[in-house]
Amino acid sequence: MGRLTTHVLDTASGLPAVGLVAELFRVGPDGTFALVKSVVTNDDGRVDGGVLDESEFAIGLYELQFHAGDYLRIEGHALPDPAFLDVIPIRFGIADASRHYHVPLLLSPYGYSTYRGS
Repeated sequence: MGRLTTHVLDTASGLPAVGLVAELFRVGPDGTFALVKSVVTNDDGRVDGGVLDESEFAIGLYELQFHAGDYLRIEGHALPDPAFLDVIPIRFGIADASRHYHVPLLLSPYGYSTYRGS
């Protein structure tokens, strides 16, 4: 069975993003959002046990919302008010419930990138 994982790296400090809150939403056909789970990154910038394990994993459209602004403030990054990046939404589809989907985030106060990892 498949699963969903994430990994967040703070590229401004060169360290894993520890304590970053992310929320996973399922996006309905009508565009509505249903909160599936809220997670917090560990000392390695990962989520213990993954975001979704085999029992929760299902085909569909999802959005991970990374609370980057809160994390960057706590870590002492100099940010304007309001911060350039606050909540970073990454919308993605799970088309094959037997596969591993990994959604990493490379983060700095003024930019981010992501990709489908392995």
